Amino acid sequence: MTSAAMHTGLLVPINNTTMEPELLAWLPEGSTCRRLGIPRGKGMLTPADLPAYLAHTVQLAKTFATGEIELIAYGCTAAGFMAGPQRDAEVAAEISGLTRKPVVTTASAMTAVLEHLGARRVTVVTPYLDPVNERLKAFIEASGIAVENLASFRAETVDALAAITPAQIVDLARTAMSPESDAMFIACSQLPTRSILGDLEREFRRPVWSSIRATAWAASCASARA
Repeated sequence: MTSAAMHTGLLVPINNTTMEPELLAWLPEGSTCRRLGIPRGKGMLTPADLPAYLAHTVQLAKTFATGEIELIAYGCTAAGFMAGPQRDAEVAAEISGLTRKPVVTTASAMTAVLEHLGARRVTVVTPYLDPVNERLKAFIEASGIAVENLASFRAETVDALAAITPAQIVDLARTAMSPESDAMFIACSQLPTRSILGDLEREFRRPVWSSIRATAWAASCASARA
């Protein structure tokens, strides 16, 4: 991974107030982040929303074609894994083709970091409803990693999602962690996790990663290759 400052363009749902500051905190000192919010309603994203949502995302990304931005992070975890590994990769390629810049997606960063850790079985914490959780489980298991346990807040709106606190995440993580799991992943780039991951890792004595931490890791790896 690179330790040099990075200038990143961030695409996230317009309601996401967590990812930009936490991503900057994970990236090397001196890094910058320019955020673009993807319009959406108050309800949680569903598979039916995907075609229009992804098309709008790709068009918004054109804004990042100029300027000092060196890399683009597509930070909507749910849209990535609901689309599936192939479509997530296609969206990244479309954005890269329009902007001529490398692109990382949070969904692909999730499985990439779990593979990097050598995790074969994971516990997952999410805020999503059950049909979306099933898509997340399928996305992870397509990489050959078994989801040992999945616990969810089952938030029904973006307002309910935004109300989830770090303390609540810690409580759910503690009840969810399977002794058979090699690692834990906390999915969703709206969930605030930076302040709790270190303590959870020490408590569980296993890696604990989040959508935002994984995106920063993938961005640093991509920057080092560029």
